[in-house]
Amino acid sequence: MYGKAFAPEYQGALTALSVNSSLPDVLAAATEQLAAARRAGSPLETARAGLAAAEAYRRLGRTEEAESAWKDSYRTARSAGDAGAMAWALWSGGTLARQCGRLPLARRLLGLAADLGERGGDVVARGYSLAGMAETGRIQGDYEAVRRLHEQLLAEARRRGEARHTVWALEGLAQIHRNTGDLDSAHRLFAEAAAIAADAEDRRGHAWALRGLADVVSVRDGDADQALALLAEAERSCRTMNLRSALAYNHKMQGNVRYRAGRFAEARDSYAQAWEEFRAMNEPRGEALARLGLAKSRAHLGRDADKTAAELDELAETMERMGLRHALEMVRRARAELGPAGAARPLEVAP
Repeated sequence: MYGKAFAPEYQGALTALSVNSSLPDVLAAATEQLAAARRAGSPLETARAGLAAAEAYRRLGRTEEAESAWKDSYRTARSAGDAGAMAWALWSGGTLARQCGRLPLARRLLGLAADLGERGGDVVARGYSLAGMAETGRIQGDYEAVRRLHEQLLAEARRRGEARHTVWALEGLAQIHRNTGDLDSAHRLFAEAAAIAADAEDRRGHAWALRGLADVVSVRDGDADQALALLAEAERSCRTMNLRSALAYNHKMQGNVRYRAGRFAEARDSYAQAWEEFRAMNEPRGEALARLGLAKSRAHLGRDADKTAAELDELAETMERMGLRHALEMVRRARAELGPAGAARPLEVAP
């Protein structure tokens, strides 16, 4: 059995905040508490409020402010000599680094956070930091190396009955299965994650699980309408909580679904929307993936083949520089689909 989802990154005087609190509300509460903690001369409460502010800034796409906030939180936690608070600040910094495409830095910060969490006896900080390392490896396409870590973290989360972390681990494993071609297992895991998140009232986790389900329904079943309905449901949660990154990835997935269905003009518009959203929040991985979909859609709509080929070459360099193995394979497949000169070929239709 799982309890209601909670947000361990909201600590001290901010523990009353819900996992579903809107990010502007979180930021307002964190800013107010940060000022109060500084006036009271409490380094630990200052570090905790700074952590909540950093996470709100990050999820709102305000990356420069997030960078400053997590570093301030870490320095204050260090001055207080609290290893757990230091671990949480480094976890936030590592998560931000991954969001901004700085994957080696993300792994280093998250590794330090996991070590501090263990030394400080904060099992949740350790678990979240190891989860961040696993997610970073998964994004890089290092599936075999991180599959076991995902499974280990899932088992730990199930034992603790922690819904939010269970949902995360299920979604991570589901994504690995999806990317390695086991669509039935991916569907099963995404569906379980969606059910647990719904019961635990974890809207963020539920929105991500629905996005994964929509992807599998589109690829495995060829059901674009059902996939878009799932994405529309997820989009409502993203907008309610102002989850800018999740919303942008939702729009990119809408582009994927429409592209697979041969609805290229609609796909182009979805990818263009996602691309602008990713650019606005400085999320280069999402930006590159949306741009890839946009290039493919434009090719099918008659764009000059040489321009498409040049853009694919540029995207391949970007993916390789960021260490995104799976995304680099996607560029290779795009070249095969569109031809060496970037001219669109008819999509294969399953019998």
